[in-house]
Amino acid sequence: MIASPLPDLVGRHRECEALDDLLTDLRAGGSRVLVIRGEAGIGKTVLLEYLAAQASRTKVTRAQGIEADMELPYASLHQLCAPFLDQLDDLPAPQREALRVAFGMAAGDPPDRFLVGLAVLTLLTRASEARPVLVLIDDAQWLDQVSLQTLEFVARRLLAEAVAMVVAVRDPEGQETLTGLPTLRIGGLDATAAGELLETAVGGRLEKRIRDRFVAEMHGNPLALLEFSRGRSAAELAYGLDSSGHPIVQGPVASRIERDFAQRLGSLPEATRTLLLIAAAEPVGDARLLARAAATLKITPFAAPAKVAGLIELGESVRFRHPLVRSAVYHQAAPEARRSVHRALAVATDPVLDPDRRAWHAAQAADGPDEEVAAGLERAAGRARQRGGIAAEAVLLERAAEVTPDRRSRGRRALAAAEAHFSAAAPDRATELATVAELCPLDPLDRARLARLRARILFARSRSDEAAPLLLDAAAQFTAAGSPLARETYLEAISATIFAGRVHGPAGARAAAIAARASGAPPSGSEAADLLLDGVAALLTDGYETGVPALRGALDLLATEELPTREATVRWLLLVPVALEAFIHYAWDLHAWDTLSNRAVRMARDIGALGALPPALVYAGGVHIHYGDFAEADRMIDEADALAAATGHAPHKYATLVLAAWRGEADIASGIIEEARQRADQRGEVSLLGAMGYIQGVLYNGLARYEEALEAARTGIEHDGFNFAGLSLIEHIEAATRCGELEQARASLDRLVDLTRAADSGWAGGATARSRALLADGEEADRLYRAAIVEFERGGVTVEVARSHLLYGEWLRRTHQRSLAREHLRTAHEMFDGMRAHAFAERARRELLATGEHVRVREAAVTSALTPQESQVATLAADGMTNAKIGAELFISPHTVEWHLRKVYAKLGINSRRALPGALASTRPTDRDDEGLVRAG
Repeated sequence: MIASPLPDLVGRHRECEALDDLLTDLRAGGSRVLVIRGEAGIGKTVLLEYLAAQASRTKVTRAQGIEADMELPYASLHQLCAPFLDQLDDLPAPQREALRVAFGMAAGDPPDRFLVGLAVLTLLTRASEARPVLVLIDDAQWLDQVSLQTLEFVARRLLAEAVAMVVAVRDPEGQETLTGLPTLRIGGLDATAAGELLETAVGGRLEKRIRDRFVAEMHGNPLALLEFSRGRSAAELAYGLDSSGHPIVQGPVASRIERDFAQRLGSLPEATRTLLLIAAAEPVGDARLLARAAATLKITPFAAPAKVAGLIELGESVRFRHPLVRSAVYHQAAPEARRSVHRALAVATDPVLDPDRRAWHAAQAADGPDEEVAAGLERAAGRARQRGGIAAEAVLLERAAEVTPDRRSRGRRALAAAEAHFSAAAPDRATELATVAELCPLDPLDRARLARLRARILFARSRSDEAAPLLLDAAAQFTAAGSPLARETYLEAISATIFAGRVHGPAGARAAAIAARASGAPPSGSEAADLLLDGVAALLTDGYETGVPALRGALDLLATEELPTREATVRWLLLVPVALEAFIHYAWDLHAWDTLSNRAVRMARDIGALGALPPALVYAGGVHIHYGDFAEADRMIDEADALAAATGHAPHKYATLVLAAWRGEADIASGIIEEARQRADQRGEVSLLGAMGYIQGVLYNGLARYEEALEAARTGIEHDGFNFAGLSLIEHIEAATRCGELEQARASLDRLVDLTRAADSGWAGGATARSRALLADGEEADRLYRAAIVEFERGGVTVEVARSHLLYGEWLRRTHQRSLAREHLRTAHEMFDGMRAHAFAERARRELLATGEHVRVREAAVTSALTPQESQVATLAADGMTNAKIGAELFISPHTVEWHLRKVYAKLGINSRRALPGALASTRPTDRDDEGLVRAG
């Protein structure tokens, strides 16, 4: 908003100090983010103006949210970036093209909004190399959604750049906007400061009783104090009456101010009021556009009375003094007057340069159904989708449906709007529009799309098994319509049942698989997707002997399938989680898991799909846990959590829990487990309860709390789940043998043998060999333990190699083979200690002490002082990557990369990146025996 001629900032000493400190940090090269919150008129914009006035030696760029512009994608972001667009060519190619497409400067695939965010971050960082950049954003509650999401991403990634972002948000309208960022909350002025401001406005002292009552009625709101005192006599202030005799002190302060502005309009000439209405309906403020619209309405632009009345400010553009003025002008006008103005603006807007705004004005001008207007909005929605503005696409399609005269076309557009709202994370609005579509005649394909949408909405709200029958019905409808969407919908239905923990029964995964096989659905267009469905269906209906080889074929193709377009890559990224979350454990193939998850990470980075990157990093982190590389797993999980926070997604807790379990961190794991268990109960995610059984089994077996491990693992395998049953069985067998529950152990062994028989992998072979060894004696047990070590080594499952050495060593000690026991226990201890698997390492240490071994204590490596992100940056820099490439890889700016490297240098005692490879290689842990003698590790 544009403030009144700036008064002294009476009563804002604390706020000005905070802004001065921000500028000091910015000039010193630091990054700062601040959200200023408060009600309308409380002084947020005045503080932004103060900041801009004090910001010498900085580059100031601004954007302002305007309610009428909320449906135009990237409108506010373009406004903010406009001063820097001459530096677009300096950006990395993917970022440059994403920003060009988003701003309508080039055609291309719809850009990932987070890649656009990275491009904006890089653009601001490059600009800050000349001088610090101060970003000021007013009325953020009215930014278009994709601009707001992008700027929030940038705000959460600022760390070491000479960039500060200060955002003003009106409450309560914007109370859900930009939460979790540093905040400066602005309240009303105290009584003394408010009285001083009021007396300054009226030009003299007021009787204390009148002043105090007026201040109290205005709740210290500066704009209210200034506007209600404007031109009023002492009597009016004394009795709280406006010039027409109506009370001015009833209702919320913002409403009172808006009514006051509306009353001033009554004294203006009709032509001036119409001119103001044109300006209120057209947020750009372009004086030439306003003049063209006025000419269409055959009025002479005459704005001077409005300026005298303190309603607008004139310059190269027409700007209202406050958003409440715009609101008052627009809402007090008759509906026909508003439509007339929008009609004139549609005529005046260039159809080539700004077709979307023209279409929107035409829609607002419509007083009934109009196919031409609806078609124009639909075309505008298509352009919004191409620019990545899915929220804008949803609103434009919704308005198009509203003005569509033909019921069949209205249903099609309402369905498209519902799908777009769902993709934009607005399920409630999607449900409302799905109901509109349902009441219209739809063709069979659209009926199938509607059924799938309703199922997806239900599944998003609750992971219960209620969604699966709806998805199966949708898949059958797609099949009948000959649509390639049928097979992926069947796969979605099977995945939904597995998330809900239902394999058996009429609503279970097996029933869904049988329906898929019998459907005769046409190919989906993706050979890998079709093979995955075939493999999953075989696994569920024919059993493991037939299903696992088919599944392996699908996994192999997923790992190698050509992805020629961005659309194909996005589809692949949606498919891989189905394979990794639900079925990878039935192949018992860590190498396939590694290949798929790392390809997913690489593909998500390459196309800037930050929504897909956090889960891909979590999958890859899970691989490194099994490899025994907990530090690398930690780095990946940390990056996933940081990206999830920056993009507004919930963090993925599974890998964090597994890592905490293997480390034996009961305090960390217990709180997360309980939170996850409650969420699983609330959302019906029975499969998550199965995962908790496996995780707690690992945790309690490591801590040698075998009865708790037995109960947890039993819970994991008793759920009618699918994906973690095998891993839970391994934990259950170990715990049961330790608790003397041999019948339970044998029953679980039988199930495990059945699960692993068809998987020709080291992981499967090691799991069955070791589990058999736990129930065997003598030479048979000895042979099986040795076989387990060999098989797990073949499968690359390092944590299980170490664990097999531990279990073998424990068995050897119990059979009085102390010398050989020490050998295997020492290996287990060294491996677990190196991984930082503390509980298992302690278990091995106790066993070693029982054999008479002198146990050495490992001291922490220097690299353990590095944070996960520092370690990741250091590793990439040591591999020879430049700061720019590291930044693009990790979705941070080059300045943040350099900031991390400076901290790494200080911690490692070096002063250049040339020394990094040697420093990282030389920071292996050392061993210290009980007498304190240090030895090389």
